[in-house]
Amino acid sequence: MKSSRVSKRRRALKDEECAGGLPTPVDFKMDNWLYVYVLVGLQLSRSLAYDGSGYWPYGDDEDIRYTGVPWCAPVKVKHGHVSCQAPRGERFKNVLGARCKIHCTRGYELHGSSEVLCMASKQWSGKYTCREVRCPKLVMPSNGGYKCSDGSYFNSRCQFFCSPGYTLQGDRSATCQSSRTWSGGRSVCLDVDPPTIKCPTVKERTAEPGKLSAKVIWDTPEGKDTADGILTDVILKGKPPGTHFPEGNHKQAYSVFDRAGNKATCRFNVRVRVRRCTPLSVPDNGWMKCDSAGDNYGATCEFRCLGGYELRGSAARVCQFNMEWSGLETSCASMSINVGVRSAAELLDQFYEKRRLLIISAPTAANHYYRFQVSNLQHAQCGLDLRHVTVIELVGMYPAQLGRIRHRLIPPGLALQLRLLLQLSQNSFNLVLLDKQGVDKQRYTYPITAAELFSTIDTFPLRTEEAILQKEAGHSC
Repeated sequence: MKSSRVSKRRRALKDEECAGGLPTPVDFKMDNWLYVYVLVGLQLSRSLAYDGSGYWPYGDDEDIRYTGVPWCAPVKVKHGHVSCQAPRGERFKNVLGARCKIHCTRGYELHGSSEVLCMASKQWSGKYTCREVRCPKLVMPSNGGYKCSDGSYFNSRCQFFCSPGYTLQGDRSATCQSSRTWSGGRSVCLDVDPPTIKCPTVKERTAEPGKLSAKVIWDTPEGKDTADGILTDVILKGKPPGTHFPEGNHKQAYSVFDRAGNKATCRFNVRVRVRRCTPLSVPDNGWMKCDSAGDNYGATCEFRCLGGYELRGSAARVCQFNMEWSGLETSCASMSINVGVRSAAELLDQFYEKRRLLIISAPTAANHYYRFQVSNLQHAQCGLDLRHVTVIELVGMYPAQLGRIRHRLIPPGLALQLRLLLQLSQNSFNLVLLDKQGVDKQRYTYPITAAELFSTIDTFPLRTEEAILQKEAGHSC
């Protein structure tokens, strides 16, 4: 009804204008209001115009008064939604003057205007778009990396990994959140695994003959790192290869470090064996001298007997590889002197390399030199035995002469042969000292004291060695 009245009013005005008449004040006021409304709309369209799109069902030359029908194109938001309000609550939300707020779905962020206005230009006042949220690039861990399901975009899950030999410390994964931040990412790859090292296998070594140690050789082991392959020097705790190791078990160890300070150690044993015989015992009335350890493979033991005793068995015995002693068991037995031999040479041969001889020759048993000499030596029997001295007495003149070796008598004929062999006068006192080889070492025409005799004997080279052995054995007077 209202529109039909307006049309009639417009036709009346046109008629009046054609007739030269003026519009009435009421009609003028109504038309003026419409023109002002249109002018204001045009002004707003010029001042707020943005690029946009819209739908308008009427032509541009038709009436553009507000009628409450769609004016701008409907707002469509990809990956989001819109909430609009019309000026008068119309059911259409894209009429002139409608305001719409743009909302992006989770994982997307708004670029452009967050609120747009439907303008008289049939366009919205701003541009907008919802773009997928993108997080900053993750930091690549040293000696490792990561693999993501969707790059750096929202909800992308990145899994961290490490190069072989390294262990991941920190977050195992990180997810791109709507706040454009990662849920993790503080991850590092550390070398926590120790390197590997294999020690050499050293078999048991046996000492060589006469030795108590063995030379042991092996190759220095090489370590291997599980990470970057770089190692420090291999450190040995123990004796180096090529060393002579003594008998027993010797613990050795090698250590190696990688650049991260991880340590690896391997241990092995060097075992040296000495083949040994059953230890020998010192014979009664004698002594024993052994080299090396005295019972090891290759060791030699020599035996000597005290004065007045002679060696039975082997004078030297050697420990063999089968750990048995060579030769026969050694003992020291009382010296047996055979005075029933036919010659003086045969008698002296019994003392060869065994005893020293002191021959006393006197014309009669009443000779004062003889009596002094025999009396002096009787009190020094221990010293004579210690120095392996046997005293032979030749007393009297042929055919009544007699010989004596301690308590054993020498036949007159054998006694005469001794005097002749040693060139001793039966008419005067004589004293002759023979060494163990039967060499005439000293002659006296007068008696001497035991101390003087011992001083002379102690200068003999062989006696010096005997004295050392006797001291080691604890033999003394």
